[in-house]
Amino acid sequence: MENKDIELQGSVWMMAGGEHLGGKGRIELLAAIADSGSITAAAKAVGMSYKAAWNAIDTMNNLAGEPLVERLAGGKGGGGTRLTARGAQLVRNFNTIERVHQEFVEQLNRQAGGIAGDASLIRRLNMKTSARNQFFGNVSRVKQGAVNDEIELDIAGGQKIVAIVTHESAEDLALLVGTQAFALVKSSSVIIMSGSGEARLSARNQLAGAVARLVPGAVNTEVVIDLAGGGSVAAIITNESAQALALREGSPATAVFKASSVILGTPA
Repeated sequence: MENKDIELQGSVWMMAGGEHLGGKGRIELLAAIADSGSITAAAKAVGMSYKAAWNAIDTMNNLAGEPLVERLAGGKGGGGTRLTARGAQLVRNFNTIERVHQEFVEQLNRQAGGIAGDASLIRRLNMKTSARNQFFGNVSRVKQGAVNDEIELDIAGGQKIVAIVTHESAEDLALLVGTQAFALVKSSSVIIMSGSGEARLSARNQLAGAVARLVPGAVNTEVVIDLAGGGSVAAIITNESAQALALREGSPATAVFKASSVILGTPA
């Protein structure tokens, strides 16, 4: 192979609790929301589907531990969407870091000019998960058992998530009070209750909020509930169930799931 100069490239992305919070693409989405005040317009501007844009926003809000994007109540001029002060700050800071990073890469390229031959490429593997719901918080309580341990996690908005893991897993993850951890819950494991107020159920986790979106499909409907503090939780239920519960955007609802349905992880 003919010798060629090596050109160095790189990108910046953000991590929160060991999970991918976002990179340039998601920051461009946030910036587009700030410019347009509309999820639909912002998604179109960055070449993203409406559903993918909302999924990205839900993930960023959950992993950031506080809302980056918030809805505006409808009125005479209609509703809309805008960045919170934290979201706007994140966009500014990321753009500053991106400029500094590009200057650094350009400097490396100047120093690497004329180098040819074999190159060792180092790639960072970005863990991805099929779990729709991702929460980040701090371990607030650990109740040890002979086989399983009960772990309580404080998440954004004063909400709590309880998980049951084996004692061995709790030790391997070093799950102690004050430890940062993230919880994964598949949307198919979430049960929806309409209305407000807690019910007497054996399921330990009951996260109350308001219906933010309903995305009907051929058989099932995706229900997204906004939680206090900016987080959200998604569930997949049948279309018949969605109709029977009379779910509407803005109506109170509670997401219910068992402690055994929660997967815990800790930052590397």
